[in-house]
Amino acid sequence: METNDTQISGFSRRGALRLLGAGVGAAGLGALGLAQPATAAPLPAVVPAVNDTGFWKKVEQMFVLDKRILYMNVGTVGSPPRQVLDVVDAVHRQVARDAEASYSDFADVRQVIATAHGVDKDEIVITHNTSDGMSKALLGLNLREDDEILTTNHEHGGGNTPMALLQDRQGVVIKRVELPIGDEQTAEDYVELFRAGITSRTKLIMFSAPTYLTGTMLPIRELAVLAQEHGITTLVDGAHIPGMMNYNFRELGVDFLAASAAKWQCAPGGTGILYIRNRITAANPNPLPEFWPIVSSGYPTNGSVDLRHRDPSQDIGKYLQSVGNGTKALNAGVQKAVEVWNEIGRQRIQDHVVGLGDYAKEQIIERWGIDALYSAKSDQRLTCALTGFNPFQNPADVKDATKSSEFVARLLDEYRVEIRNTAVPVIGDSALHRPVRVSTHLFHQQEHVDRMIDAAWKLSKLMA
Repeated sequence: METNDTQISGFSRRGALRLLGAGVGAAGLGALGLAQPATAAPLPAVVPAVNDTGFWKKVEQMFVLDKRILYMNVGTVGSPPRQVLDVVDAVHRQVARDAEASYSDFADVRQVIATAHGVDKDEIVITHNTSDGMSKALLGLNLREDDEILTTNHEHGGGNTPMALLQDRQGVVIKRVELPIGDEQTAEDYVELFRAGITSRTKLIMFSAPTYLTGTMLPIRELAVLAQEHGITTLVDGAHIPGMMNYNFRELGVDFLAASAAKWQCAPGGTGILYIRNRITAANPNPLPEFWPIVSSGYPTNGSVDLRHRDPSQDIGKYLQSVGNGTKALNAGVQKAVEVWNEIGRQRIQDHVVGLGDYAKEQIIERWGIDALYSAKSDQRLTCALTGFNPFQNPADVKDATKSSEFVARLLDEYRVEIRNTAVPVIGDSALHRPVRVSTHLFHQQEHVDRMIDAAWKLSKLMA
């Protein structure tokens, strides 16, 4: 059959674009004239009871992870389920076949993300990753010489680098709260640490929640309220939040939250989410902070916008999202990942993955003692599915970078368990500590935690 510019394999290119913009689920693929992927495992149809391993084993079957390795490093990168892989592949092929550009603000995809996190479309930007979102947020604020950013000594390079640029280029002052480790703190303790660091020149409070170094979830809502009391803008490095925690971004009350879509949300690599508060609400009644897009092809050039007096009529998300020819396939993958999580149930996922994290912490305490924990446990406001701990029989070995790296490598080589280590500054110690960090996610069961704990315990004895 002959084809022309507008009709390919029995469907309209323009109709295909509308479907792609709205996201491609199973029905969308059929409407596009593409065969239903035979590889995608269906979503479990049964609502699980508490500790329903049968349900979560069905969820586990949705993923293509190498079964020879127990992968527990989701905090570094996730693994998209088959449904996402199939959508990305289908859309990549569709775009290649039609040679279609995508000068778009991806409004439909942003709407799906926004709805999942309790905000509006104009408050969401699909980014490349958390670091990209952090740079967009930090460098878009109108910070001047001697303005202070109050942050922590546990930040990721994705936040430290743009802060250093502000410091070196504009004379912004960086002040750091030294964070404690372990399980002796409450949410209120962290609030007081930040309160003590606020001065009349503090313009921004920026912190990671959870901290990637230890897995402690800093109390976002409580710190947002503290900042609001002083008229201070807030930015959260929430790299690990989407896909792990069922947080309503608006109810958190922060001004900005940068996150990964490719970690716990298990969207395609090279995707992230940036939330920019664009409403004055009960959760944050303060005026919207002055904010400017640092890269955009969608910002009006006719002088019709004044972002010094920003208001919700200005689609700030669109200004940042519209940047030349976008990636239709990856964004379709982000939408599909969000839809899969929505269908399973975000609170259900949070309860499962954090519950496994709590179980891991209990097992660590039983084997190594509570002092081995670098994460919080007792105050549930500070817990998540990341767990940092000292795996060594001799606790002082946690300061040995070579030995810590050897532990991670041998755990993979000899026990087929993949985790990672981190480098943590500790109050009162000049040496960095190198604990290991474990991620428990929706494709894990309690038996996987047991396997990891047993392997780590055996290896710790061999390396004593």
